[in-house]
Amino acid sequence: MKVPMLLALLLLGGCSLIQPVQPWEKGILSRPEMTFESDKLDSAFTEHAYFSKEASSGGSGVGGGGCGCN
Repeated sequence: MKVPMLLALLLLGGCSLIQPVQPWEKGILSRPEMTFESDKLDSAFTEHAYFSKEASSGGSGVGGGGCGCN
């Protein structure tokens, strides 16, 4: 029982070594080729499909589903 606990602590301790993104590095991360949606037409089609199925618009990337219960 002690070995899995020790292993979990070691793995979680490794997460603390991650350096935060510096302000001067954020410009590189905001370039268009760094986005998850590389094709604007495809993402617009996917958003339209979700809109048609869910009967709600907007709200992509934020909590809530269009019912107004954020």
